[in-house]
Amino acid sequence: MLPLVDTDGNVIGSAPRDVCHEQHLLHPVVHLHVLNSAGDIYLQHRPVWKKTQPDKWDSAVGGHIDAGEDVVTALLRETREEIGITDFKYRSLHKYVFECELDRELVYPFVAVYDGPIYPSEELDGGRFWTKSEIEAAIGSGQLTPNFEQEYKMFLQ
Repeated sequence: MLPLVDTDGNVIGSAPRDVCHEQHLLHPVVHLHVLNSAGDIYLQHRPVWKKTQPDKWDSAVGGHIDAGEDVVTALLRETREEIGITDFKYRSLHKYVFECELDRELVYPFVAVYDGPIYPSEELDGGRFWTKSEIEAAIGSGQLTPNFEQEYKMFLQ
């Protein structure tokens, strides 16, 4: 079950994940952008079997906030699950609503500078650090998720 929220993040109900996606119900997610001290940005590669945005490069961490879970707990859980990081400092960016033909999400983005090891989970198809010039060359090419492209333009350039 996922919480349903208003645009301020107030919980107004809950629904199964599939229903949230099928009916475009606003639900909260967390994203973490991991930069190294050189300013390169780590992107995860989404496997071809993923239902949403398969075979695209995306922010280092992205996941749903579970019903009853707060934003920071979800961020720490998703970061541990997806890239194996448990000890990092993060900074919150401005939440926003992202809507496309596949989804409607209240996104809580975060950024962290991290130079330690990253261990992508088996639910990902690996990942790597990209330079800003590599990202800028890939924008609009279909290699990156629309979410990541939007957040890059909003926060990371």
